[in-house]
Amino acid sequence: MGAVDSSSALEYQLREALELPAPAREWLLLVWRSIQAFDDFADGDEVPRAELDALIWNTLVALPCHPFFLAHAHALGGALSTMILKWQASDFVERDGYADAKSFVWRAGYYDVVLVVLNLCYGPTVAKSKAHLVMHLYGETLDDYLKEFEHA
Repeated sequence: MGAVDSSSALEYQLREALELPAPAREWLLLVWRSIQAFDDFADGDEVPRAELDALIWNTLVALPCHPFFLAHAHALGGALSTMILKWQASDFVERDGYADAKSFVWRAGYYDVVLVVLNLCYGPTVAKSKAHLVMHLYGETLDDYLKEFEHA
């Protein structure tokens, strides 16, 4: 599934399954698109100029100035920093040849951010009742992930 397809599917799930308000969905999709572009750079994939331009704008202007972020900057800053550190740790292990179930889970820190957003929007009771839906947003399986590294 391409980045556009996965972004559309994610937007649908954020709206329909999690029932997140538009500002929360918009901010989460900006994060998603940005981390996908950064991951493409890290993997050495070609990033079209339009994606690079969007990445520059999104990370330097749209994300930090977004009203949802400004209203919840303390919690979201902590969630983003955790997501980044977890991705960097999993990427290090993957490049070192030791990808496993733990690195698979840690590379998916974006969904931790989604859960934080759900909690910020609706509180812990609703977040708890929908946490399994957040978990199911992650479309990659452990088997598929591990196969990526069998021939590395």
